[in-house]
Order: sequence, then structure tokens, then C-alpha cells
Amino acid sequence: MHHYLFHVITITNPITEMGWCFRVISLLLLLLGAESKTHWSDTEFLKDFKNGIHPSSVNPGSCLSSWDFTLDPCDNLFTQKFTCGFRCDSIDSGLSRVTELALDQAGYSGPLPPTWNLLPYLQTLDLSNNFFYGNIPGSLSNLTRLRRLALSANSFSGAIPSSIGSLSTLEELCLDHNNLTGAIPATFNGLKNLKRLELQSNKLQGWVPPYLGPLNNLNYLDASDNSLIGELPIWLPASLVQISMRNNKLSGVLKPEVLKNLKDLQVLDLSWNKLSGAVPFALFELPSLQQLTLSFNEFSSVEGNSAGFEKSGLIAVDISNNKLRGSLPWFMAWMAQLSALSLENNMLSGKIPREYAMKVVSPRNGESSFGRLLLGGNYLYGGIPHPLLRLKPDSANVTLANNCFYRCPRTFFFCQGAAQKPPPLCHK
Repeated sequence: MHHYLFHVITITNPITEMGWCFRVISLLLLLLGAESKTHWSDTEFLKDFKNGIHPSSVNPGSCLSSWDFTLDPCDNLFTQKFTCGFRCDSIDSGLSRVTELALDQAGYSGPLPPTWNLLPYLQTLDLSNNFFYGNIPGSLSNLTRLRRLALSANSFSGAIPSSIGSLSTLEELCLDHNNLTGAIPATFNGLKNLKRLELQSNKLQGWVPPYLGPLNNLNYLDASDNSLIGELPIWLPASLVQISMRNNKLSGVLKPEVLKNLKDLQVLDLSWNKLSGAVPFALFELPSLQQLTLSFNEFSSVEGNSAGFEKSGLIAVDISNNKLRGSLPWFMAWMAQLSALSLENNMLSGKIPREYAMKVVSPRNGESSFGRLLLGGNYLYGGIPHPLLRLKPDSANVTLANNCFYRCPRTFFFCQGAAQKPPPLCHK
């Protein structure tokens, strides 16, 4: 029989004392031949995490239903007992550490535990498309190696913890489709490595943060379907490829100096807001911009210029349902890549330029045709450009209904959908 001698050590620091206790426990396990492959703190967290989830939401066949802590988690991962849900890597003195916690979309329900400090090596946390609820724990800031945090499509509520802004290694932050309230934390300016930020479909309020400018790696920003107010910030990261802020309460004008710096921008969606003034010509000079959606705002005009639009890469432009006045923007017929244009339901007047009709029927060599040209619901008048009369219904989507054309017979498919406005209204 072996005899082991342990000295009694008096330690006044509780943190140090806890560390010594776990060392003693590890030594005992080693001496008894029962050393765990998984670091003790990772195992404790996985136990706490599972215990905090409502048992009724842990369905047979799901990842969590297979977690059986009579066995070592990392040593039995992808077996019948720990089929899925996390990943381990051998990092800490030969012990395995949990580096990824990514649950299946099995309808798990419950609050998140506060003990995230037990997973110091976690790089990915993905709990999307479940029914987790309560506040997002501020203790997630202990995950200093975290690169991806995805809590999308759950039922989290309350404010976004400002402490998340300290996660300087974070590359993706997805908090969309929850019930989060309050403002976007000012501390987000500390997310220097962030590439993707998804906050859409929450109940966020306040101004669009003016402090995102330093995020030089940010490519994708979606804050749609919230209640954000104010103007688009002057300082936006020049690295942005897509900006989506539809269905908020944004107001004011779009400043050209904001847009000129977005050299890599491909998609801009600011629809369903209260933006006003002129649509700046700077948008039509961006060579990378492919999709521009400004519908359902209060824009009153579109700025024009005699040069600059030739380098535009725009494929689709939607400025419908605004308050645009004046003639149709002539330069749009000369934009080589533009194939979808919607200007319907505005207050535009004048005749349809022949160039618009030619771009539908017979575009210039190397240029795209108007496969979609929606001009209904304006005050356009005069005759229908002759090239349009040769169109067949299946050749292009063109609408001219609800204008002021003297003759637009419904035998032409592009005159169908609504009658022309009555003459007194057109004269007014």
C-alpha cells in the first residue's frame, strides 16, 4: 500500500488557495491513475451550461442530449456520448481545452451562465437559432481569445453589454434577431479586428454610432429593422463592403464626403427611413457600388453631373417611393452596367428620354440593357418612345402606368396595372 504525505498550508489569499486546491486535486487524480484529459474548468463549465438549460428543451438526438459527464468530454468527443456541440484542442500542458462551443439548432431554452471565465481558450461561440433568453452576460468579456460570437435568432433582451467592446480579437459579432434594447455601445470602437457586425431585427435605439470609423477591418454592417435615429455618421470605415440600415428612423441628408471614402462599398440599403434632400452624385461615381436601395424615404431630387458616372459599377438602383421632382436623371441611361432601375411613385415629370428606351431595346455594345425599368406612379407625359412599342411582354419588365401619357393603351403590357392620371391632376 502506498502512503502519501501532504503538508497543511495556510493561505490567506482565496484565489491562491483555490489554485492550490485544484493542484492538489489534480495530483490526487494523477496518483490514482485517473487523470482527466479535459481541463477541470472546461468540464465544470460544460456541466453548468447543460444544467442551466431547461430539460424539456433538450430533445433526443440533439447535441446536449448526448453529453454524459460520467466520461471525459474531450476524450470522448464525437463518440456516442459527446456526439457534437464543442471542439477541443491540446493546448495547456498536455490537457485539452474547449476552443469552440457551437450548438445545433435544436430549440434549446434557458439563460446563459455567468461563468465564462472558465473557458479562457474559447475562440468560437455559436448558439444561434435557439430559444436562449435573458440578458447577454457581461462576463463574455473574459473570452479574450474569442473570434466569433454568434447569438443570432434567440430571445435575448436588455442592453448589449459594453464589456463586449474589450474583445479585441473578435472578427464576427452576430446579435441579430433578438429583443435587445438601448444604444449600440460606444465601446465597440475597441473591436479593432471586427469584420462582420450584425445587429438587425432588434429594438435598438439612439444614434448610429459615430465611433465606428476606427474599425478598419469592418466589411459588413447590418443594423436594419431597429429604431436608430439621426444622420449617417461622417466617419464610416473605408473597408465597408455592405451597409444595411433599412427600416430605422434615420433622417437628414447624405453627405457626399461620407460616401466618397467608401471605395470598396458594393451594397448600400437605406430604405424605409426619413432621409431627405438630394441623392448625392457621389453614389454614382463609386466604381465598386453595385446595388443602391434608397426607396421609401423623402428624397426630393437626384444630383446630376456631366462626368463621373462612366466608371459606375451600379447594377441595380431603387429610389422609388420618395418625393423626387424634375425630369428623369438623364445620365442613368448611360451607365454601362445598370440593368434595373426603379423610380416609381415619385413626382417626376417630363418626357421619357429616348436613351432610356434604347437602353431597354437596343443597348450599346458591351453595355447592359434595362431588364427592369419601373417608372409608374409619376407625372411623365408626352408620347411613348417609339422603341418601346416593339417590346414583347417577356422581353423586359417595364411599367409606365399611373402617369400622364396622353395615349398609353393597355394593349401594351407596360401600360397595364393602373390607368393614367386624370388630366386635371396632371395639369396641376
